[in-house]
Amino acid sequence: MTSTVKSPVDAILPESIARQVVLPEGHSDDDKLFEAYRWLRENNPLGLAVVDGYDPVYLVSKHADIMEIERQPHIFTNAGGDDKGLFNPILANSAGDEFTKSINNGSLRILETLTYLDPPEHTVVKDIAADWFRPNNLKQWEDRIRLLAAESVDLLLHTDGHIDFVKDFALQYPLHVIMSLLGVPVEDEPRMMTLTQEFFGTADPDSARVDVEPLTPDAAAKQWVATIGDFYTYFDKLLVDRRTHPTDDLASVIAGAKDESGEYFAKEVAYGYFIAIATAGHDTTSSTMAGAIHALSHDPELLQRIKSDLSLVPNLINESLRWASPVKHFLRTALEPYTLRGREIKRGDRFMLLYQSGNRDTDVFTDPDVFDIDRRPNKHIAFGYGPHMCIGQHLAKIELRIMFETLLPHLESIAVTGGPRFIQTNFVGGLKNLPVQLQFTGK
Repeated sequence: MTSTVKSPVDAILPESIARQVVLPEGHSDDDKLFEAYRWLRENNPLGLAVVDGYDPVYLVSKHADIMEIERQPHIFTNAGGDDKGLFNPILANSAGDEFTKSINNGSLRILETLTYLDPPEHTVVKDIAADWFRPNNLKQWEDRIRLLAAESVDLLLHTDGHIDFVKDFALQYPLHVIMSLLGVPVEDEPRMMTLTQEFFGTADPDSARVDVEPLTPDAAAKQWVATIGDFYTYFDKLLVDRRTHPTDDLASVIAGAKDESGEYFAKEVAYGYFIAIATAGHDTTSSTMAGAIHALSHDPELLQRIKSDLSLVPNLINESLRWASPVKHFLRTALEPYTLRGREIKRGDRFMLLYQSGNRDTDVFTDPDVFDIDRRPNKHIAFGYGPHMCIGQHLAKIELRIMFETLLPHLESIAVTGGPRFIQTNFVGGLKNLPVQLQFTGK
């Protein structure tokens, strides 16, 4: 039922619900998190979270409301509209935002990447690599991706099948693919793995940097900034090399891009692209893969069904994307008054778009808590919606399709042998550990 509550006082959420969704540690318990999402959708789908240490933020839990906000970047900005850097498109606590502004000339725009941009600037930067990410262009890379998948599966088949599926497999393959396509040497992949985990795991104790004092209010922001600095140092060498000696890789496309005046884009634009590709292009795919295997471990008949008919793999991927929704949120900020779900919105009001919640909305999905590869239609928003829809979505689907086509024929069964653990983050992530015993066909 659509809420018609207009009073900001009535909009305020119970503290337990607000903390479960806003705080990174609330996301390490999947059961409680999705119960909080359900409560929001049923009781206060556009509730105001007031959490100590954070600026107030509306939690947008319904599929339709997320889409309404996403399709109107001129009203709901990523990062400030004409006042660039005024707002943060990623939820941080107040101390973190203040630290970022203190080392960035008062701006929260810490990266020159699509996440921090609004149209028309967003469109210009997106166009740098848009053609490369189109399905017709990606077809030429499928043989290389299939070879990388076969190599990964072959290594797996030489184990006894008792592995942590996340640490020992799901994180490795997507990283190897995206680094290969980007143009990062294989010997540098361990460094990229470490930086990626630090980038998305700023609030997770297992991903903490030794050069950042833990447990301080601005520790997450300091780790974020330090990791970005390390990425910049590494990618500066790649940028210079590709501008001097371009190849057929994605880094050359980005490094060689020029603006309308015929000049190279600022180095920071290339750095932003490289970081986005190295992080979101890797971690989201691994989280989706792990989520799929976890779901299949609970349904042996479904595993056998897909094995016998690999044309079902795209259905598996779509449902896994909805199920895992590895991008948990982005923030939007109102630039002008607006009415949303009966609430009077003011300029400066912030909105946390809860993609995981939207993908379990009963208004859109029948039995949303059931993993169902036959779901038709499957209108998930795991890649976002509107102009900020993920530029790498087609590549992610190709990677996942090829891996499942390669891996599943070798799997006889999947048994979870220990408690799954989720990364402590409210931004991007999923399973951190998934101990399994894989039984291989013919063994």
